[in-house]
Amino acid sequence: MATEEEASPVPAAAEAEETQSYIPPPPHPSSSFPEVESPTVTTEEGERGGQLLAEEEKGVGWQTYYNSAGDLKRTVYESTDSALRSARSLKQNSSTHLRTLQDFLPQLKSQFRSYEDAFFTKFKDELMSAKENPAVASGVAVAAGLLLLRGPRRFLFRNTLGRFRSEEALYVKAEKNVKELNLSVDIMKRESAKLLERSALAEKDMKRGRNELLNAGSDIQRLAKSVYKIESQATDLTDGLRQIPGREALKLRAEVGTMAALIQQQRSALDKKILKISELGVSV
Repeated sequence: MATEEEASPVPAAAEAEETQSYIPPPPHPSSSFPEVESPTVTTEEGERGGQLLAEEEKGVGWQTYYNSAGDLKRTVYESTDSALRSARSLKQNSSTHLRTLQDFLPQLKSQFRSYEDAFFTKFKDELMSAKENPAVASGVAVAAGLLLLRGPRRFLFRNTLGRFRSEEALYVKAEKNVKELNLSVDIMKRESAKLLERSALAEKDMKRGRNELLNAGSDIQRLAKSVYKIESQATDLTDGLRQIPGREALKLRAEVGTMAALIQQQRSALDKKILKISELGVSV
């Protein structure tokens, strides 16, 4: 018994230490609120609610489509009515303008005829008066001719209206004319310098071309002389082959005849080129 009592204090001390070292965990934030029991919904009630919601959405969608179709139909009717009213007003306005123009045309024709008659009557009267007074008509014609010329017109202007202008205005105008004249002279100088330079280059090109043409003509002339010699040799060879009987001689004569025809074509082309060079003023 003494042994059991002596051994019992050790487990008691261990239990006391465990009790003191145990710290309970803090409560979860969600555990501070009272738990609300959610109502239990059965499967049949959920399906019935989904069907009702789908039917309500379908009804709302059809109502929206119906309202949109009604608005579109109303808009089309309003646009059609507006277009018809515009067409009627345009037709009425055009008819009014057309009637106004038709009413105005006879008046316009009558006025034009009256002006035309007055013009021709005045013209005939002036012709008759000129025929009756030839001296006056001649003087008027000469004066009109002088006024049409630039020199007499400027002289008349200077001696009549030009006298009423001040000296300062005349000086300003003269200075402006001098500046314009200087500008024209400068432009003319630049253009003349360009043209002179171009003419000098063209002259050099012409001289160089003339020399080249002269050299080419001399070469063509020498070549033509050589062609003449070859043509005469071909003719002599053809005459010699005619005296030789046999097929071989006949073949050679045909070959020489072909070469002679080709030489003749070349000679005619060279003669034409020499003639063309001579027409350009270059003696070959």
